[in-house]
Amino acid sequence: MKTLIGMSGGVDSAVTAALVSKAQDAAGITLQLYDGNNVEIIEKNAREAQDAADVCKKLGISHSVLDLKTEFHDLVIKYFIDEYIAGRTPNPCIQCNIHIKFGAMLKFAQENGFDRIATGHYARVEKSGERYLLKKALDSTKDQSYVLYGLTQDQLSRTVLPLGDYTKAQAREIAEELKLCVARKSDSQDICFVPDGDYAAFIERNTGINFAAGDYLDICGNVLGSHKGVIHYTIGQRKGLGIALGRHAFVLSKNAQTNQVVLGDEEHLFYKQIEVGGVNIIASDSLDNIKAAGKLRYRHTEQPCTIHQTGKDTVILEFDAPQRAPSPGQAAVFYDGDTVLGGGTIIRGIK
Repeated sequence: MKTLIGMSGGVDSAVTAALVSKAQDAAGITLQLYDGNNVEIIEKNAREAQDAADVCKKLGISHSVLDLKTEFHDLVIKYFIDEYIAGRTPNPCIQCNIHIKFGAMLKFAQENGFDRIATGHYARVEKSGERYLLKKALDSTKDQSYVLYGLTQDQLSRTVLPLGDYTKAQAREIAEELKLCVARKSDSQDICFVPDGDYAAFIERNTGINFAAGDYLDICGNVLGSHKGVIHYTIGQRKGLGIALGRHAFVLSKNAQTNQVVLGDEEHLFYKQIEVGGVNIIASDSLDNIKAAGKLRYRHTEQPCTIHQTGKDTVILEFDAPQRAPSPGQAAVFYDGDTVLGGGTIIRGIK
């Protein structure tokens, strides 16, 4: 088996390389995804690639760099911008995993004689009969199965995720023991192409659009005041609204077509049913009438629900208790214990 290891320049992918190369013929590769023609980002990318190269040299394996900036722009950044403009809240990391890390990188690996790819994600892949299963990492505080729900059977069959069996602390211990240069490197927390976290400013810079102010409405359609453009708001938001109503107000919904944002009390944010589209089923052929645990955000605690399959790739999640602020565009992922049954994109909440 020959394995191509995706290496970001961080400790997780470095330890992955160490674990994989110990038992298999392996090589490391760093993906160049975005620089924004920004000197700071270009220099940071160069440092990350050099760190990855230094780790590979230490481990005695080859290292290369693959330029996927065009693919990343077309499949991730454009999606991110289009979703926000349409009034939804996207998760670009999930798209990057599907189309770039386990898409374009896997394709490159196969074209260059590699059987599999490995990444530093904290999750596990196991084979059960003829089906490959995606499972949570043993370290629940680092589990990344939520952002991998979109992987197909073919992608899973060609994927190695060694860190799923380790805690983050253990990974750092391995890096220290091997004296890897990245052993004490801090984790990156930001979306790579929006390092300052200002999504709206990024979208305005990249589209040249100045998003117009619009009306805040109450649930009855009465105008409450003015907002600065729908891309600045997310469902459930309370802070930074720029309006005083004499009580806490939350973003209940937004309409990109009419440029209106509806505000109201927190109680109106709760929904017992969630419609989900673009569903990828991993653990079985169908999911109708299945008891599960649903997760609506990366940091959301899974909640008991029943899955009702309404079409080939659509389901309705019926939760035992109403859930707060399901946001169109975000991912809903469903579990049976530590096994990912599948997941998709939230369309809407249903009262």
